[in-house]
Amino acid sequence: MRRAATIEDVAQAAGVSRQTVSNVLNAPDIVREATRERVRAAITALGYAPHASARRLRLQRSSTIGIHLDPYAGGISGVVLDRFVHALTEQAGERRQRVLVYAARSPEDEIARMAELADGGEIDAVVITGTFHGDPRTVWLAERDLPFVSFGRPWGVDDIDDPAHLWVDVDGAAGTRAATEYAMGQVGPRVAFLGWPGGSGTGDDRERGWLEARGGLPPAPRLTAVESVAEGRAAAAAALASREFDALVCASDVLAIGAHLAATDAGADMPVIGFDNTPAAEALGISSVEQLPEKVAEGVLELLMGERTAISPRSASPGHAHVLVEPRLVVRRPAA
Repeated sequence: MRRAATIEDVAQAAGVSRQTVSNVLNAPDIVREATRERVRAAITALGYAPHASARRLRLQRSSTIGIHLDPYAGGISGVVLDRFVHALTEQAGERRQRVLVYAARSPEDEIARMAELADGGEIDAVVITGTFHGDPRTVWLAERDLPFVSFGRPWGVDDIDDPAHLWVDVDGAAGTRAATEYAMGQVGPRVAFLGWPGGSGTGDDRERGWLEARGGLPPAPRLTAVESVAEGRAAAAAALASREFDALVCASDVLAIGAHLAATDAGADMPVIGFDNTPAAEALGISSVEQLPEKVAEGVLELLMGERTAISPRSASPGHAHVLVEPRLVVRRPAA
């Protein structure tokens, strides 16, 4: 007697994962049309008939969204993501969804953890953060047909007109552009920028806002430092000796705090503006660009669910696969 076809047989014949076959059977709207047709053709060819009780089990949804929690690093960084996870949990709850937080120390670890949770039926969708050029997580998620949204754009592609996946991001260029325009209104055109080494998608985006605000003005210094208070302080201190600028816009609050300390050491009363609006910047009275992570969480759920109370992700079609949140500038006077 011929052995009855299994879901694994269908997956192998269609060249997809077991989970994708399950999605075609139970949630076809989240699977690409071409993939659905390939799986259904394999089901017909093999005569696969899912067992009724197993099918009922697969129809049960977890109503849970998974998100990676970054390892605790202390210091100034991490506040924005903490606020984002809190906001996502709160807003998802209002839509009858839960958020499951998991830990991983590398992209490969995160992929393994997502596979474990998806295979166990513990999550229906994923939110990833900290995207970068060549991110293997987005490739794996797309191949797996597991619904996901990234907090961070798909760097390296035309993410507006030819998006690789659904994404939400903060418009870093808009933030530094507003900061630069404000600084020029206070001190004139000599506004410098302190950013990370080139090649960082986020850093390059924030530098672009500074360049756009300056337009055709004479060049101003572009200072570089890695992400630490000490490095930011050293870079600003070295540049302050020449006094070729009257204000400094920074790619992060970490760098801004270092620059603020250097300016204080040099007795230079000049505007220093950071990015992230952390409690540390607030305590020192440093102006900063706030990312509004609550708006990011709102955008993530809009893409994943629309107006529904179940996961039903928007199609990643050109011009409609993203939400770009415009940040706001918080102006302060440094503490004496």
